[in-house]
Parts: sequence; C-alpha cells; structure tokens
Amino acid sequence: MSLEEERISELRATAHPLRLQMLSLLTGAELSAAEVARELGVTQANASYHLRLLHAAGLLEVAGEETVRGGKAKKYRHPWDAPRPSGARPASEADKLAYARVLADAIPRRFAERTPGERSQFTDAELWVAPEVWERVFDLVTEASTLLHASAQPPRTEGTVRAALSVAAFRLQGGEVTS
Repeated sequence: MSLEEERISELRATAHPLRLQMLSLLTGAELSAAEVARELGVTQANASYHLRLLHAAGLLEVAGEETVRGGKAKKYRHPWDAPRPSGARPASEADKLAYARVLADAIPRRFAERTPGERSQFTDAELWVAPEVWERVFDLVTEASTLLHASAQPPRTEGTVRAALSVAAFRLQGGEVTS
C-alpha cells in the first residue's frame, strides 16, 4: 500500500520532529521537496518521503508544479486553517501522546536556536482556576496561535523575524468541584 493510499491520523503524521518542522515551514510558503530539503538540511529523498506522508494524512496540499530539468516538481503548502478533510481518522490517545512528546522535544532544540538577548516567555502552570478564566486563557492561546500562523511568511522574507511558539493547553481530570 502506498503512502497516498494509507490514511493515517493527522497527529500521528506530525509526531516526528522533521515533519513538525516541515509543517511550520510550509505554513507561510509553497516549496518543493528540494527547497524543503535545502532549508532544513536534509536529503531531498528524505524530504520527499516525509512530504508525501504529510500529504497522505491530509496535512499538506499540492500548491502547483514546476518544471525542473525536464521533470515536474510538486510544490506543497500547509493549509493550517482548512477544515479537517472528510474521512480523516480521529486521533487516538496514543497519537495525541506521541504528538505531545515530539512537541516537548522540539522546545529545547528551538530554544537553543533563539536569538541571544531577545526576550522569551516561559509559563508552566498546573492550577485550579474558575471555568470562565480557563475558557478565556484557552481563547487567548488559540488567538495567538491563529495570528502567528496567519502571519507566516516564506523563510528569510525581508522584514520578518524567525519565531517559535509551542503551546499545549488542556483541561486536567478531577477539576470539577461543585458547591
């Protein structure tokens, strides 16, 4: 069975550090496998494999084709704000946990690549708050994520800065207190 025929969950597809980087890269740009490979410092074959897997999971769309030395090269983009594809398999708890682990592993790598002296924001919270506070925080985190994704530009675009935002926000079990 080919990657195109195999349907895997979106979260399972992103549960790999390179694929997570590719999705970020392709949020603001339409790039071929060769361009992705150059930007991320991997082989074209490796980039192509992971791009096909992300496409098969419904996380990338083909944005066009270009002719390269007599052949055709697909350009991919991440339609981050598109509705979930019909027929997409829902993420299992194991898929969600795998994604959380990859996300957590990405933070130290990204932090090591930060601009020295620039401001950083760290928050770690496992707190009890009123439901309306939790809803507001969740909405603000969603708004920040949406703003960042909607503003994404191709790599090294003049007048841009490279930035990272990693957020995991979820309600914990055992938080219901009735009066």
